[in-house]
Amino acid sequence: KLANVAMLSPSGSRPAKMVRISVLGDALKTMYNAEKRGKRQVLLRPVSKVVIKFLQLMQKHGYIGEFELVDDHRAGKIVVELNGRLNKCGVMSPRYDVGHHEIEAWIGRLLPSRQFGVIVLTTSAGIMDHEEARRKRVGG
Repeated sequence: KLANVAMLSPSGSRPAKMVRISVLGDALKTMYNAEKRGKRQVLLRPVSKVVIKFLQLMQKHGYIGEFELVDDHRAGKIVVELNGRLNKCGVMSPRYDVGHHEIEAWIGRLLPSRQFGVIVLTTSAGIMDHEEARRKRVGG
């Protein structure tokens, strides 16, 4: 029989607090899990500018429906409408530097086919998909 187990800090005095490593990674994993479970909506928290830009790109490409920002006077929440088109999404960790001349190789490595899927890059010119990065000749 298993008893309730609490994580203890190194000193052993109080429970250790889980640290959020990647807000974007957590948001994408939450959306992916909700999509697999057949949910129509998902609640993402906390909110960041990067998550909002990423969701705007996903909406532009038709992977998600509308999303609404909920201000709770804390870190905020986002309610996302799922439309069943999300197969797989995630964050590359650790992050890699990708020059504009290397984007083609990453497309071949990560995407299932040339007409299917999107790679989102964070660049000095903003957050954009791989096609826009190739057109603007910027890496990320």
